[in-house]
Amino acid sequence: MQVRPSDGEALLLWLGSRAGIIVAATVGAGLLSAEMNLTPFLERWLHWDAQHLADIAKFGYDGDPADDPDPGLPAFFPGMPLALRLVHVIVPDWSIAGLLVSFIAGTVAMVALARLGEFEGPEGTGWRAVLAILLFPMAVFLFAGYTESLFLAFAIPAWLYARRGAWAPAAILAAGASCVRITGLFLALALIVEFVVRRGRARSAAWLLVPFLPLVAYSAYQHSRTGDWLAWQHAQEAGWGRQMVWPWESFLTTWRMASGDGQFVWAFRMELAGALLGVAVVVWLLVARRWSELVYVGLQLGALLFSAYYLSVPRAALLWWPLWVMLGQAAVRRRWVLLLYGLVAGPLMVLNTMTFMNGAWAG
Repeated sequence: MQVRPSDGEALLLWLGSRAGIIVAATVGAGLLSAEMNLTPFLERWLHWDAQHLADIAKFGYDGDPADDPDPGLPAFFPGMPLALRLVHVIVPDWSIAGLLVSFIAGTVAMVALARLGEFEGPEGTGWRAVLAILLFPMAVFLFAGYTESLFLAFAIPAWLYARRGAWAPAAILAAGASCVRITGLFLALALIVEFVVRRGRARSAAWLLVPFLPLVAYSAYQHSRTGDWLAWQHAQEAGWGRQMVWPWESFLTTWRMASGDGQFVWAFRMELAGALLGVAVVVWLLVARRWSELVYVGLQLGALLFSAYYLSVPRAALLWWPLWVMLGQAAVRRRWVLLLYGLVAGPLMVLNTMTFMNGAWAG
């Protein structure tokens, strides 16, 4: 595959941002900790989902036999745990394995995002879209051993192939994304809409079934374990209390949590901001008549806003590549857009990185 100028720009931004996070995680954390004992660097990346994914990779979906069973583990699709197991063959430390998977996958994702930006145009959109996502307050999850980087490494190239009308590679890559997150379902549906809008050839239509196969296979696997075809959905309810409710109930619950006291107040305020951002993106896609991307982002946002309360809405925005391409396009036309965005988002990104490394909930 031909190397393009946007590839180098994306790699430079990606590597530079990774170096910046390492500096924040070492020098910055050391300064903030003062005389307190500082947790070792690698241990600071095994928090929350990163620990759950590592446990699945080590022990399977029954979890650590030395601990009580965790009913929430089936909510995590097998793609990331399988990648961790594969890397663990060479890298014995689970934390390093998670960071390495996210680093390699993120490299692929950022190059693909830059290429998508250049494809959508105008020239210069690519690197600006990459910079926008790397400055986003939740960008720490592209560094940690979470699923976001791995999902994007499959999903963005899949979308780029779809935009070019290459349905077979698009479907195969989307199937990889479906192994990583339930978000792959929304991607699969968006591909169907894109196929219809582009009036794809009928002989290629069968490929659009491929991204659904990992979802069916995983449901069948969990059914063999638990007797429940929707074990991943019920694990969300058991592990995080994420039942479906009316959106106004979800909003009011989140608003109350964001208005109170406690360590999660700012996190829930970020959730509200993320929901507002999501609504703005959906409205923009609707006005622009970008139907397939509207399906992809809109279904994700709907699933999050109909939950019992807002959880990980800003983190989900990392997966909305139409947003990053849009910001890249706007920054080409008006240079001040990226400057203003960076001045607001950049400090929040650093703050959220430090929050995550200290073991607090960061999204």
